[in-house]
Amino acid sequence: MKVYQTNEIKNIALVGGAKSGKTTLAEAMLFEGGLINRRGSVDDKNTASDYRAIEIERHNSISSTLLYSEFGGKKINIIDTPGFDDFIGEVVAALKVADTAVMVINTPSGIDVGTDLAWRYANNYKNSVVFAVNHLEHENSNFDEIIRQLKQSFGNGITICQYPVNPGLGFNSVIDILKMKMYKFPENGGKPEILDIPATEMDKAEDLHNTLVENAAENDESLMEVFFETGTLSEEQLIKGLKAGVTNRGMFPVMCINSKHNMGVARLMEFICENTPSPNEIHNTKTVSGKLMTYNTSDPTSLFIFKTGIEEHLGEVSFFKVYSGELTEAMDMVNASNSSKERITQLFAVVGKNREKLTKVVAGDIAATIKLKSCTTNDTLNAGKNSEDKIEPIIFPDPKFRTAVKAKVSTDDEKLGALLNEMHKVDQTILIEYSKELKQIILSGQGELHLNIAKWHIETLHKIEIEYFAPKIPYRETITKNAKAVYRHKKQSGGAGQFGEVHMLIQPYTEGMANQTEFPIRGTTEETMSWGGKLVYNNCIVGGAIDARFMPAILKGIMEKMEVGPLTGSYARDIVVNVYDGKMHPVDSNELAFKLAGRQAFREAFKNAGPKILEPIYDVEVVVPAERMGDVMTDLQGRRAVVMGMDSEGNKQIIKARVPLAEMNRYSTALSSLTSGRATYGLRFAEYQQVPTDVQTALLKAYEEQEKEEE
Repeated sequence: MKVYQTNEIKNIALVGGAKSGKTTLAEAMLFEGGLINRRGSVDDKNTASDYRAIEIERHNSISSTLLYSEFGGKKINIIDTPGFDDFIGEVVAALKVADTAVMVINTPSGIDVGTDLAWRYANNYKNSVVFAVNHLEHENSNFDEIIRQLKQSFGNGITICQYPVNPGLGFNSVIDILKMKMYKFPENGGKPEILDIPATEMDKAEDLHNTLVENAAENDESLMEVFFETGTLSEEQLIKGLKAGVTNRGMFPVMCINSKHNMGVARLMEFICENTPSPNEIHNTKTVSGKLMTYNTSDPTSLFIFKTGIEEHLGEVSFFKVYSGELTEAMDMVNASNSSKERITQLFAVVGKNREKLTKVVAGDIAATIKLKSCTTNDTLNAGKNSEDKIEPIIFPDPKFRTAVKAKVSTDDEKLGALLNEMHKVDQTILIEYSKELKQIILSGQGELHLNIAKWHIETLHKIEIEYFAPKIPYRETITKNAKAVYRHKKQSGGAGQFGEVHMLIQPYTEGMANQTEFPIRGTTEETMSWGGKLVYNNCIVGGAIDARFMPAILKGIMEKMEVGPLTGSYARDIVVNVYDGKMHPVDSNELAFKLAGRQAFREAFKNAGPKILEPIYDVEVVVPAERMGDVMTDLQGRRAVVMGMDSEGNKQIIKARVPLAEMNRYSTALSSLTSGRATYGLRFAEYQQVPTDVQTALLKAYEEQEKEEE
């Protein structure tokens, strides 16, 4: 394979909703570029992109797939991404390294969640965007309605470059506004017949061509002057203005395809090669230190790993983009994240599971390597003096769905833990946490489907039987008023005994509060709890009632009880403890006695101090079609949500609310059901708030019953 130079490379991500035809389009692009000699299909389970066992079984993309095609002397790197929002992490990573997003639209379905999300992240990364309107052969195709939806959702930058002559059953012709020709395809697709535009279409074509010319002129000052003088642009000037508009995101071209029958795919590839930016023409990536990456091949080599995969018979594969310099085999690099040294042993161009060896990869190109020692997604490898500079990392979305997981056979626990960590390395939107507080392994992801696919991998490929169950809620306990308690610990069993007596006053802690004045404070220890909140420990002992050497033991006893709160065993927080009196025994007093006395005194005082359970509250943002907003609002209110505000984005409504985590279990499934899969949401921890009285009563009763069962 030839070494393509930076200006000969186009990096695209195929994005959009599920069933929009991205994988089928990728297959047609490989065929048109001569990378395959026969087009596979999703139904026949033989596409280059969906080659993994789970994808073959489900007929859906689960992971992004790197491919490439060659067309018109250019190399097109293609990243085929999943359409379900459960796998949005794959889309985010692809858009990080792509220069252009090819947004594939399922014409009968219109704009869906996958399209909205892809647009949002393409905006974040400032990708150029080309819309490929697909499935025009479907009987329910309505191109004009799609254009209306696109403009309503994504603005007036939507620019028609092609439109179908006969959408629906029998579709075979498009008018190309840029070329001002009609492309008529054979029944089974392939190379079209290029014809003059019929007289019946000429007025419409000329109107759209004039709009295209005007939009192109607006994106280049020199062309604007020509346009004002002559009222038009030459074909060369039009292409220049169009490319400028696409590159600076002032124009979002619309092309027409039928990917299933390979209609319009070659023209789309030609359009990509001529009118979308090469890497060195779009500067949207910086290092953490603020340096702009310009894809200069003479600079020291820097590459960024955007995806990690595990391939059978190959092991760990690192997919990367070169941002500067040139990369060759046997080159020594330094990982800017951990300073480890890496040698690049092999370089590959990738077409799904097939690989072709490369001798060199230049700035702007995307490739893969294997057998890196200590690298993962988001790592930057550098050669030369810039070894510490890191490319800005991919910011993956916060998890939306959580479940507790355990192996059905306890002897598999260790293997399960190692496997979950490996899965996180491959998919960084899967998060694993062993919660000491909840005594559960918590698995978090983007939705129920996301974690069900993880379960399939564990059970089918690794033969470890696991079960999911509802995770416990990390409640907190605190107090609302002052209370005193006295506890004497006395134990005599022959020889030296145990004796310690502690008197304490506890108070609710608030930031900036004044100290109590009932007892003098001789010393203060302030503990910031790892689970949030504070404990303030005041030594108010006078006259030597308790020796100073026993005060740390009392604090230790209190801390132990803070870890297992008196109400439900949850962590306690935000409490001031004043130890103001006590008694010692000259022989039997020791640290253990005072630790136990302090713990029990704290427990008794806590129960008399207006104890309250706090629950985690999350900020939730739901993006929903306007016509489904009422159903979503009603459901949120049933989840004890407090609506904080509403906003709009195109034809979507954005609901901002605060919702208790306890009410969010399986919310992604419920929301999908309510909106037919057309809504999405995100959530992030906000704060802890007191639970309502009825909820606290239920929690106390449940904890009581649990303790009885464990006795």
